[in-house]
Amino acid sequence: MTHITTVLLVRHGQTAWNREQRFRGQVDVPLDETGLLQAAALGERIAATWKPAAIYASPLRRTLQTADPIAQACKLDIIPHADLLDIDFGTCTGLSEAEFATLYPQLAANWYARPHTVHFPKGESLADVARRVAGLLDEVVAQHPDHTVVLVTHLVVCRVLLCHFLGLDVSHFWEFEPAPASISTLEISTHGHLLRTLNDTGHLHALMARQNP
Repeated sequence: MTHITTVLLVRHGQTAWNREQRFRGQVDVPLDETGLLQAAALGERIAATWKPAAIYASPLRRTLQTADPIAQACKLDIIPHADLLDIDFGTCTGLSEAEFATLYPQLAANWYARPHTVHFPKGESLADVARRVAGLLDEVVAQHPDHTVVLVTHLVVCRVLLCHFLGLDVSHFWEFEPAPASISTLEISTHGHLLRTLNDTGHLHALMARQNP
């Protein structure tokens, strides 16, 4: 018998540090006003389109704030999961991209050209993130066969998880650009994997139209 688990991979909504292009990592930055509106639209979209059996989220505030409207609309509790935490940028946490390039020029060059070779000082590498993401995906599939599960997480984790799901090395990290509050739909079965949608932001079009008339 074929069992299919559908995973809705959700990136959290916008924060001030997203706008400023700062390395957010595991700092507890909240959603900004736009991010909260994005989360509300996300909750409506998921409740109208799917029937999730569970919602897992990184335990940081921005991911929990994104997951909350989904949980309310679907009448589910949020399950915080540390494996969904953003990468630990170590001493680079909080830096803007310009500051990063100035203070750590060689590290920055490697990060943008060879991300799989970088280990952030006093922080993590993409390989560290990949290990915890792989374990989480196995756990979700084992616990929720034939169900839909929502994972609310961060940009780095989304990219790494997509690499893992598609059988790609994390050297392909920069090939994925999930937008804030986007949905990527992953189907996992006993016969293989299918990336059904990537970076779906259809639920945000009305919001973007109001903000950019």
